[in-house]
Amino acid sequence: MFSKKILTGLLVTIVAAGILAGCGSSASKNQPAAKSGALYSQIKSSKEIKIGTEGVYAPYSFHDESGKLVGYDVEVAEQVAKKLGVKPVFVETKWDAMIAGLDAGRFDVIANQVAVTEERKQKYEFSNPYIFIHGVLLTSKANNQIKTFTDLKGKKAAQTLTSNWGKTSEKYGATLVGVDGFEQSAELIQAGRADATINAEVAFLDYLKKKPNADLKVVATTKEAIVCALPIKKGNAELVKDINKALAELQADGTLTKLSLKYFGKDVSKN
Repeated sequence: MFSKKILTGLLVTIVAAGILAGCGSSASKNQPAAKSGALYSQIKSSKEIKIGTEGVYAPYSFHDESGKLVGYDVEVAEQVAKKLGVKPVFVETKWDAMIAGLDAGRFDVIANQVAVTEERKQKYEFSNPYIFIHGVLLTSKANNQIKTFTDLKGKKAAQTLTSNWGKTSEKYGATLVGVDGFEQSAELIQAGRADATINAEVAFLDYLKKKPNADLKVVATTKEAIVCALPIKKGNAELVKDINKALAELQADGTLTKLSLKYFGKDVSKN
C-alpha cells in the first residue's frame, strides 16, 4: 500500500503516534505502562496486568451470551495472571490497532492469537508458545475458481489488514477487503462481497457450531502451523521469564490441554 504494505505501515505508525500524543502525564489508572525493566515492577506494584485483546474473535477472545469476555486466549491470560499474583485487566482493541496499542503502553501484553514472526521478534519479546494453529482457505460452496492458495491472485480476500493471515493472502496476490474479525469475513464471502479468506481452522470450526448451514467450504490447508505467543515490549526479560514459568506450569498440570479441548475440541497447546 503505496504499495499496500507501505501504506499499512504508515497507517499503523499514524495510529501509534495518535495514541502516544493522547497519553497525558497524569497518574491515572489509564496511564501508559512503564518502559523496559520497570514494567514488571509497575505490574507488581499495581497488582494488575493490562492485556490487549479483540473481544470479537471466537474462540480466542469473544463475548458469550451473557456478555462476559471469554475465549481460549482470555482464559490462558487469566491463568497466567493468577500465577503471577496479579489481576488481569483486559483492554479490548481492534486488531489493526493492537500492536500500536502495545507500543503506546495501553496494555502490557497481548493475548489474541499473535503469531510469532521474525519481523515481530526484532521488536518484541515473546513468551513461549501456547497455541499452534493451521490456517484454512475458505470460499463459498459454489466457488469453483479458487482451489489452492495460488488461485487467490487477483481475487478479493476478507482479512484484518495487519494480521498474519492478511499478509499471507497478499503474498498470494489477493486484494484485501478489510474486516474487524472472522465472522465479518465469513459474512462478506456469503454476501458475494469477497471471494475468500485465509483464517484459523479452529475459528472456522467454531463458526460452524453456531451456523452449521453456512455457505462456506475449506479448499486448502496450510502445511505448517502458526506458532502463537504473548508479545511484550523489549527489555522485560524478568516478566517474560515469569510468564514462561506460569505457562510451563499450566502445561504440566493439564490446564492448557483442558482449555484447548473446551474451546477447540482438540489440544492446540502442543505442536
